[in-house]
Amino acid sequence: MNMSEDDLIKQEVHNAFEAIKAGGIILYPTDTVWGIGCDASNPDAVKKIYDLKQREESKSMIVLTNGDRMVWQVFANIPDVAWQILDLAEKPTTLVLDNPKNVAKNLIAPDNTLGMRIVKEPFCFKLMERMKRPLVSTSANISGMPTPTQFKEIDHHILDGVDYIVNLHHDKVAARPSTIIKLGNDAQVKVIRP
Repeated sequence: MNMSEDDLIKQEVHNAFEAIKAGGIILYPTDTVWGIGCDASNPDAVKKIYDLKQREESKSMIVLTNGDRMVWQVFANIPDVAWQILDLAEKPTTLVLDNPKNVAKNLIAPDNTLGMRIVKEPFCFKLMERMKRPLVSTSANISGMPTPTQFKEIDHHILDGVDYIVNLHHDKVAARPSTIIKLGNDAQVKVIRP
C-alpha cells in the first residue's frame, strides 16, 4: 500500500520529532538545500552539528521558523523593513537580525546576531508546529566543502553522523541557497548573499 504524501510527511515529522526530542540531529530537506538541524534551544545538539560539520562555533548557523509568531519568540525587536523584505521576497530569504533570545548561546554569532528564515515547505513547517520552537538549519556538508544540491551528493560522513535522515525528496535537485540580508536594529541593510 502506498502512503499518501500527507501521511508520509506526518510519519517523517513524527520520526524527526522523536530524534530531536531525544537531543538528536537530523538531515532533512528544506525550501532550498538539504539541511542538518536540531532544536534551536538545545546547546548540546547544536554542538553536535558544529562537530559533525567540523566547523568553528564562531561561524553561526541559522534557524528556520514557521511564521511571524515564532519569529517574535526569537527576536524582541524586529525592524519594520524586515517584514517588508519578507513580504516582497520572491525566493527564500534569510534575515540576519540583532539580539536573538530563547535559543542556544552557541547558535548566536559573536556580534550577537542570528540568521532566520520563515519556511512554508510542508515538512519543515509541520515539524516546527510539533516542536513549538525554531529548527536549526545549516547546509549538509563538511565546512569548506561544496553545498550538495541533491541527496545523493551528501558526504557519507554526514549521513553516518546524524541521528535521523528524513525519508522525503531524496530525488529532488535543490534550488540555490537562500538570499541572506543583514538588518541592524539601526535599520541598516546589507546584502550578504544575493
